[in-house]
Amino acid sequence: MPTPIDRIWPSPAAALDDDALLDATRFPDEGTWMRVNFISSLDGAATRDGASGGLGDAADRRLFALLRRAADVVLVGAGTLRDEEYDGLRVDDASVAWREAAGMPAHPALAMISRGLSVDPDSSLFVDAPVRPIVYTVSSAPDARREALQPVADVVTVGETDADPRRIRDDLTARGLRRIHAEGGPHVFGALLAAGVVDALHLTLAPTLEAGDAGRICRGETQGRLPTAARLETVLRAGDELLLHYLLG
Repeated sequence: MPTPIDRIWPSPAAALDDDALLDATRFPDEGTWMRVNFISSLDGAATRDGASGGLGDAADRRLFALLRRAADVVLVGAGTLRDEEYDGLRVDDASVAWREAAGMPAHPALAMISRGLSVDPDSSLFVDAPVRPIVYTVSSAPDARREALQPVADVVTVGETDADPRRIRDDLTARGLRRIHAEGGPHVFGALLAAGVVDALHLTLAPTLEAGDAGRICRGETQGRLPTAARLETVLRAGDELLLHYLLG
């Protein structure tokens, strides 16, 4: 039986069901909202053996799936798609039923950021995608790779040599994809923070010490925008693991 997830702050409650967890992590009713989801060890490692999945347990995976359930779009960097071995983005049957009852498409869209377009158009990311993916890139990306991806994805230029997070957010909003759930990686998170477009952080604090040379959840050039203030919104607990929800800015 999976470890129950309890709320310990601001109002304690035991063994939250899926509806209660969705309510605790819900998107605002109006406007565009971008939240970022990460896991970290107690000593700040964002990965184990090169992937974040090694740090998570059943409770983290449960919340991870619920965070996707309510999203219009999942935004991920190409490196994370490769390192975490993503397939075509599909949610489970319970999530499909919940989304359809809420008047949403059965599955969220997948949006990825890739400056070099070094993603395989024949991969399951595209072949098995229930919704046509969006690929955000830059004008300096190789033309041949752009042309190879155009039959299987919407390829959108959002900068010259670096993808502009504000243009990404604006494009997603224009598509009606205003509930944006970002899953990294650390350089994408750093760019999003630097652009000031992140509204919330969902951070699982895994009860482990990793040492080694694993990176942190946020990296890269921040253009003087950090540190970013964070306000604690909710604290959940599953055994020795904490699942934290912060509002940013």
